[in-house]
Amino acid sequence: MNQRLGHIFLVDDNHDIRFYLSNMLTLLGYTVDAFDNAQAFLDNALDISPAVVLLDMKMPGLNGLDLQARLVALNRKTPVVFISGESDKDQIIEAFRFGAVDFLLKPFNREKLCATLDRALALDRQRNVEFANISAIRRSYDTLSKREKEVFMLIAEGKTNMDIAQITGTQPNTAKKHRATIYQKFQVNSTAEVMSMCRQIDLSQLLADD
Repeated sequence: MNQRLGHIFLVDDNHDIRFYLSNMLTLLGYTVDAFDNAQAFLDNALDISPAVVLLDMKMPGLNGLDLQARLVALNRKTPVVFISGESDKDQIIEAFRFGAVDFLLKPFNREKLCATLDRALALDRQRNVEFANISAIRRSYDTLSKREKEVFMLIAEGKTNMDIAQITGTQPNTAKKHRATIYQKFQVNSTAEVMSMCRQIDLSQLLADD
């Protein structure tokens, strides 16, 4: 299979497991970077996408949970799939609490591994799409004047020009002009488009950034 399905960062201190999984996943169409410890991953792995960290739990030095915590602290959102020969319930709960996609106990079969990796890669692709959409909204929002930002928030609530005029203490024609400018800056044509676009983002974050 020549199709590249996504990138796997394999972090496991066991040489035989790294060798086996790296070869198998490469033959299946994934690209793979393998690391024998967590620090090597932190020092060398590029933040690329779509990708997933296939992470052993028990390793010398930083263990799997330690690395997961570092990734969270670095705001690196690459999905994590844990693999482990033995882990206690508390470790598994902690892994999921910090956002692990799944926790596979060794030995696991190829079909389950690939299904889990594909699910994690799909999640990473979706996060990237959402991030790109949110970034575009932020860029357009930052071009608005203070009054236009106020009107934008009211449009996002579905307010009419009359509603906006009453709330802002302006004339309906003024509200209409603000609406037209906002539509132009966001490259939309209707209130429905603005409302649909705003479902992709927590509007309170835009207000907090002002």
